[in-house]
Amino acid sequence: MANNATGLIRIVKAAGYSWQGLRAAWQHEAAFRQEALAALAAIVIACWLDVDVVSRILMIGAVVLVVIVEILNSAIEAVVDRIGQEHHPLAGRAKDMGSAAVL
Repeated sequence: MANNATGLIRIVKAAGYSWQGLRAAWQHEAAFRQEALAALAAIVIACWLDVDVVSRILMIGAVVLVVIVEILNSAIEAVVDRIGQEHHPLAGRAKDMGSAAVL
């Protein structure tokens, strides 16, 4: 599975894979859809509020960070589920830690 793409081709391919990941998160993860819509509302509100630019950037950055962590949590859950559906304490711990990161 060697990937020999370099330069602009590599960047275009990476962007395509990222887009596929966002689409997969939207299609398969209800929590991601909920948080993405809440993030959109929060970003609109942050732009509407009468605050300085730094405060606005910090608010939007915090919202974007939550969405990023939700994507990582969904990826962790997908990998754990891929390994097996049977209950295992380590699998439960991994999922719980991912959920805690989003919190």
